[in-house]
Amino acid sequence: MVKLKFSFLFLLVAIISACGNGEDKKADTKAADSLNVEAVTKKKTILVFGNSLTAGLGVEPDEAFPALIGNKIDSLNLPYEVINAGLSGETTAAGKERINWLLKQKVDIFVLELGANDGLRGIPISETRKNLQGIIDQVKAKYPDAKQVMTGMEVPPNMGSQYASEFRMIFPELAKKNNMALVPFLLDKVGGIPELNQNDGIHPTAEGHKILAENVWIVLKDLL
Repeated sequence: MVKLKFSFLFLLVAIISACGNGEDKKADTKAADSLNVEAVTKKKTILVFGNSLTAGLGVEPDEAFPALIGNKIDSLNLPYEVINAGLSGETTAAGKERINWLLKQKVDIFVLELGANDGLRGIPISETRKNLQGIIDQVKAKYPDAKQVMTGMEVPPNMGSQYASEFRMIFPELAKKNNMALVPFLLDKVGGIPELNQNDGIHPTAEGHKILAENVWIVLKDLL
């Protein structure tokens, strides 16, 4: 009888201990999950705001240059997340209206890639400059500590030499005025090269986007 009681007590203790271990394991798992969530939320945000070049028109989403930059950052274990906020057909005027909605999320680095559609439409230089400055100002007002990057753009010579020259100068001038890092020409080593562009001669292929990513990375890496 004594042996039976002892066996019962031993079994009861074992069950209670097992339950306790299970709860401990659950608590440990929950704590680990919390740490993982905290690690993710600590990541800083790089917002790439642009048109079809940013959106990656004609290529897979993971082939567009923002995604390639994100892969590079992940490979280096840097605490940043890249958000592709590209929209095909976007003009600077439309971008000025859209940016406020995107600024609802915290932005640590802002990459501005707009203006190409203005140039192709022959929109007055003064209007494009004003709209770009308006976008920059909205970012500054919401996140004054955010670092900003301007990506330069050019238009084809058939837009007229004077227009093309004045258009080209918009980007370095605004970058200097607003203390922004400057990518001199986003399409450097890609623009005008048939094998690196799709049939429209405007949008880069997947191989072309690799070069765009490198053009931006050369400037962006110093800000991380």
